[in-house]
Amino acid sequence: FFKVHQPNNQWITGRSRCLGLTDVSVVLMSVLLSLRVSEFLTVGLSSVKRKRGNYLLDTLKSIFEQSTQEELEEMVVVVHLADPDLEWNTQVVKDITARFTPHLLRGQLLVIHAPPECYPPLEGLKRNYNDAEDRVQFRSKQNVDYAYLLGFAANLSSYYLMIEDDVQCSKSFFTAIRKAVASREGSYWATLEFSKLGYIGKLYHSSDLPQLAQFLLLFYQEMPCDWLLGHFRLMLAQKEVIRFKPSLFQHIGLYSSFQGTFNRLKDDDFEADSLDLPDNPPAVMVTDIDTFEAYLPSKAYSTMPEYFWGKAPSAGSHFTIVFHQPARISRIRVYTGSEERNRDCLHAGAVELGSQRQGNGKGCSLYTRLGAFEGGRFERRGLENSTAAAPECVQILVTESQSEWLIIRSISIWTKPNS
Repeated sequence: FFKVHQPNNQWITGRSRCLGLTDVSVVLMSVLLSLRVSEFLTVGLSSVKRKRGNYLLDTLKSIFEQSTQEELEEMVVVVHLADPDLEWNTQVVKDITARFTPHLLRGQLLVIHAPPECYPPLEGLKRNYNDAEDRVQFRSKQNVDYAYLLGFAANLSSYYLMIEDDVQCSKSFFTAIRKAVASREGSYWATLEFSKLGYIGKLYHSSDLPQLAQFLLLFYQEMPCDWLLGHFRLMLAQKEVIRFKPSLFQHIGLYSSFQGTFNRLKDDDFEADSLDLPDNPPAVMVTDIDTFEAYLPSKAYSTMPEYFWGKAPSAGSHFTIVFHQPARISRIRVYTGSEERNRDCLHAGAVELGSQRQGNGKGCSLYTRLGAFEGGRFERRGLENSTAAAPECVQILVTESQSEWLIIRSISIWTKPNS
């Protein structure tokens, strides 16, 4: 069974096989066809009554306020009110209707509920990890909550984003996600991550949702949802975590949905303005700095949390980005060192733009200096007109030898489209 809320405070009920998600993706299709179907992204979240604090309305407000009208045209938000307390569900529906009627009417917001009779047994479950019985019951039900949410969302869009009901969204997170998806075009992935916390900011192909829903149902009593999501990624042959920085979602809840315990969990990679993501046009990295183990030069140019690590560089050493095509650069930002190894930064160096790319692909013949590093960092904006032609290289030049090794944590390059 599923219930979909309509703006007139009525629940429209549809029938599907309980615990059999083969049909869930077509539940209430006659209702959904009357609503606008998203072309790109579904944002899904599940919510239950908390003993302390409630953040659902703030989360919905953040989703809609941090999205432009154009972005909302290609996005739908699905809220699964998963608490068995119908009185609480009814009150939340009234609150949502009062605050978000325009989004409900446009089909940008759907509110659903799977009744308790559709749930598998939640008593006498395995007590894996020596969890208390109430903890096992809570996390097992949560797996089923998400399974039904995923099954319902399977046919609404091309991609599905999982968040929690207590998050703050970065500005235009939708555009940042679209940009990240485009950057992975031609490469395989099962999950893209836009937060390092739990099951916040996890992106899936909607075509994988029926399998993921079945997977959560099959192992619902075995382990917490975020652990199951990691196993699902591995089963779909994605070995490595693909996480983008900065994070697009921040956990704002002060009290957990389980027992209302105080929860200070925060994502220190979160930035409120997601439009700050760099373009990093296709390029190869060339350096004469001795690379340590697998900390390859390409990792400094990646949008993922990895870095280049080289042995003590000498004056005149370089780290050069050679673009596949000339790039009209508007901004460059380079971070060196790390929190754990803050001395492994570039103590003295400069950034240069290069032209006249060499035939061997190892750099450019002519360089124009932009400026020097300060405190291991470099940033310069407004570079569109700094050279007559679009640069073909960006070079980090070491100007003084140093005994410490060098970590280049990130190289971020923004470009302007060709006019």
